[in-house]
Amino acid sequence: MKNNLIKDYIQNNELNIEEIIQNYTPYIYTIIKNKNSNLSNEDIEEIISDVFLAIWKNRETLDINKELSSYLVGITKNLYNKKLRNKRNTIDIEEYENSLFEAENIEIKIENIEKEQIIMLIINNIKQEDKNIFTLYYYNSKSIKEIAQILNISENKVKSRLFRIRRKIKKNLEKRGYNYNG
Repeated sequence: MKNNLIKDYIQNNELNIEEIIQNYTPYIYTIIKNKNSNLSNEDIEEIISDVFLAIWKNRETLDINKELSSYLVGITKNLYNKKLRNKRNTIDIEEYENSLFEAENIEIKIENIEKEQIIMLIINNIKQEDKNIFTLYYYNSKSIKEIAQILNISENKVKSRLFRIRRKIKKNLEKRGYNYNG
């Protein structure tokens, strides 16, 4: 990139910030990326915008005979370092909330796995016909009517067996300290 003096960007006694933005955005982006940071694209864009804002706000105090790139490099490095300090010193509340949510999810998943294991133990120790009814209803999503037709039994018998199986599961889960909402 050709190093231009600040006076090269003055037109009609005014700093042409649009031209500076157009010419120097890739340059500033490269400076930030070469710092090898883990900043998000949003953070990088924010720094770039802040660099140009700083140039604009300080346009009256700039030495027009100095190279624009030297100002831009200095401002970029300062804003970059400030952003990193702020990132280190602040806790991202969203990340914290997500980590809590994930921890809760893990506990819930573990509890559900344990419940499922208990239920499977119970199911494996009941009569085959009851096991078939339970499996068809809960794992194969068959209706009571469909189960009755498949197993060639009455709908009332299916309902009665499901009720007894659920009651047995509920007692076993409660005995182990779990709630059952079946």
